[in-house]
Amino acid sequence: MSRSKLKIAVLFGGCSEEHNISIKSAREIAGHIDPEKYEPIYIGITRSGVWLTCEKPRPDWENGNCCPAVISPDKKTRGLLLRRNGEWQSLRVDAVFPVLHGKTGEDGAIQGLLELSGIPRVGCDIQSSAVCMDKSLAYLIVKDAGLTVPEFWILRRGDTPGAGIPYPVFVKPARSGSSFGVTRVNREDELAPAVELAGRYDSKIIIEQAVSGCEVGCAILGNGSELTVGEVDQITLTHGFFRIHQESSPETGSENSVITVPADLPPEKRAQIQETAKSAYQALGCGGLARVDMFLREDGRVIFNEVNTLPGFTSYSRYPRMMAAAGITLSEIIDRLIALAAGG
Repeated sequence: MSRSKLKIAVLFGGCSEEHNISIKSAREIAGHIDPEKYEPIYIGITRSGVWLTCEKPRPDWENGNCCPAVISPDKKTRGLLLRRNGEWQSLRVDAVFPVLHGKTGEDGAIQGLLELSGIPRVGCDIQSSAVCMDKSLAYLIVKDAGLTVPEFWILRRGDTPGAGIPYPVFVKPARSGSSFGVTRVNREDELAPAVELAGRYDSKIIIEQAVSGCEVGCAILGNGSELTVGEVDQITLTHGFFRIHQESSPETGSENSVITVPADLPPEKRAQIQETAKSAYQALGCGGLARVDMFLREDGRVIFNEVNTLPGFTSYSRYPRMMAAAGITLSEIIDRLIALAAGG
């Protein structure tokens, strides 16, 4: 007797500035999820927050044969409520894969709904999602765990930055992603406009001391101490800062950066970066998957930068490329994430 397929609700889109990136990530998931093992149910969330089923994730997904759909918070339902032919119907699902980036996707909001629903979900829990989304809180926790972080200052929207900040610095929304609202500031007269821009994306703003050196990252998969790490990658910039998701045609390459995976570093340095990433992942309570971003200083020190609890799965994203370099395909990543979700 053949085993029945697992019903997997794949959520994408959302109300954050990373809406389009989420659609691209979901398209890659749809192209690599095993149809012999899973029955994916695609639910797109519009920019205004409307939930609709669709056939497949694509840029014009809202124009297809859609119907309203929501996740029921009732544990007895343990699934979806779909409105078809004027009536609401329930559909039990085995797990939810929230392919949602940024606000409401990585900050604990959708994780809270799924906790209420009782449906297993891919990725981090409420607490680790919320902490990792707030860069200042993540800094405090990993610093307490013995890792090195940049010097930083916190502002609220409308605050006036104090004097004595050593330049250069980066000004960022404290709870946003993909470099939206981020500015490198080299002089005092550039600070106020940068703070105003960051405040458009979040009421909490972080100013970080710029770190000399290169950006490196590490993909992690697993729970607790049973972790699989991908190959380390390295970002080389020609100018500015890494912002590939905001570029016009990232699928054909970046305007100002080259990503090398495996990183062009000695094996012992790559191993050190991997161990630093695992330490941060565990200190922050992450589970399922995450991408840990760090800086490698010119003096060889590894500095923690941030954690993406639902990293991109686009054709040009770093997480799947780092795992592929370690011999783990995207189809295998999906299998393992669903197995981790189902296992609690």
